[in-house]
Formats: sequence, structure tokens, C-alpha cells
Amino acid sequence: MELQGKTVLITGGTAGMGLEATKQFLNVGCKVIVTGRNQDKLDAARKKYPSIAAIRSDSSKAEDGKLLFAEIEKMGGIDILYNNAGIMKTASNYGIASEKHFENAEAEININYLGVIRTNNLFMEMLKSRKEAAIINVSSFLSYVPLNGSPTYCASKAAVRFYTVSLREHLKMIKSNVKVFELLPPVVATEMTEGFEGVSKMSPEDLVKGLISALKKNRYTIRMGITKMVYYLHRLSPALAHKILNPARNNKGLLL
Repeated sequence: MELQGKTVLITGGTAGMGLEATKQFLNVGCKVIVTGRNQDKLDAARKKYPSIAAIRSDSSKAEDGKLLFAEIEKMGGIDILYNNAGIMKTASNYGIASEKHFENAEAEININYLGVIRTNNLFMEMLKSRKEAAIINVSSFLSYVPLNGSPTYCASKAAVRFYTVSLREHLKMIKSNVKVFELLPPVVATEMTEGFEGVSKMSPEDLVKGLISALKKNRYTIRMGITKMVYYLHRLSPALAHKILNPARNNKGLLL
């Protein structure tokens, strides 16, 4: 896929993987629009990269999505939609069978999964109208094997993975020019994973380098770092894969 000259919308683009993606997409000649829920972070991203557009928007809210679409339509539209926004909650402190877990699960599903569908639906016709366009959905190595402490996060990423495969095949059937990529990160060194001790983490820089390379090569399923190992191990022995990612000595259920 040719990236130079494309306009990219990155949801959750003000920190971590999203902010690094902003930098690297700019470096390969893209125009970049980022969204986020925190205005201060949006302002900081705009200050760091003055050429970008930064729009406050929450992917879990339908009205925000409509306003975002209208704003981007005025700008001339996009060629690449990068669904990067996501949250992760753990049930370690209050248990899975609790009202708090239900509240967190609802938020994770709304942002991590339904937000992806909502945003894709809003921009689909715009993307179809482009000569070459793409959607990038972010799932996770945890879409193969769940962590005991974060069941709904893992479930939401598994839902994204199955949805992405189905969306890709649907667009092929109707002979659309929209390419559908799935990025499956390992544990990445971001704010979301700051409390994860004793875990090997990939840098956002290396992750996005891998993403950019895969986009250029039209490699639609992008398994980064230990994701490849987890994928093959799970195919060989799901029980063993689950045991390794959920050792008794680690109450977060993380790979040590």
C-alpha cells in the first residue's frame, strides 16, 4: 500500500501507540488527524506536531462520532482509518462477580469493540470512494488467550479479531478497494501497562515500525513480538497457553 500523501485518522492518537503512530505516519508523508477524549492531551499533541489536526471525540458515543465525521468531511476526508482507541480494566481488586466489574466491562465493550464498528460504519462510504483506502483495527495477543484478571478486555479484543476477519472478507466479496488490517500487539510500554511488573514490553516505536512495514507490504494480519509465539502455542495446546499467561505467582495473569 502506498502511504505517502494519504490522510490518516488515528483514534486515541494523543498518547502511547497512537502518538507514536502520529509521528511515524507524518514521517512517511501522510497527513494526520488524531482524536481523543482529553483536551489537554490533544493540545499537547498539536503542540508537538503542529501540522496535525486534533479533534476531541469519544468513540463510545454515537453523537461524538457524527460530529467527528462532519468535521472530517469538511477537511476533505480520509484514506486510512486507524482504530487505536482502547481501554483496559482489571478485576483483580474487586472480583469478577461484582457490579464494578460489570460497569468496567460495559465501558470496555463500548470503546474497544462497539466503538470500532461505529467508527468504521461512519467512514465506510468515504473510504470506499477512495482509489486506495484502509482500515486498521487493533486487537491483541490476548485475543487468543485470556488473562484471568482482565476477561472483558480480552473478550473485546477477540471480538475485534473475528469482526476484522469478517469485514475483510465482506469487502473482498463486494470488490471494494478498502483494505482491512489487523494489528495484534504484545504488551507495549504505554500508560495502560505501567503497573505490569516483570513483563517484557515492546516499545511503541518498534510496534509502529512493524505496522508501517506491514501496511506497505499489504500484510493484513500483523502479529508483533510474542503474539506469534502465543498464536502458535494456543493452536498447539490452549490449556498450556492459558497456564503460561496465567501463572499462580502473578495475580495479574501476565506473561513473565
